[in-house]
Amino acid sequence: MDSNVGKNDRIARIAIGLLLVLLAVTGVISAWGWLGLILIATGLISFCPLYALFNKSTCNRKKLLK
Repeated sequence: MDSNVGKNDRIARIAIGLLLVLLAVTGVISAWGWLGLILIATGLISFCPLYALFNKSTCNRKKLLK
């Protein structure tokens, strides 16, 4: 499983995911906020199945050539 989520994308996914989960826990938004767990997971493992499906990557090109 190759990484397809770059550094900036990872940071954004984790931050937005944490925000969504926090808002769901506090009841500000509905249970849909728990989908933030998916963003957190894909950010932590640097792999997004949807990116793989569409052959997309936000990784640095130099890393891909290694």
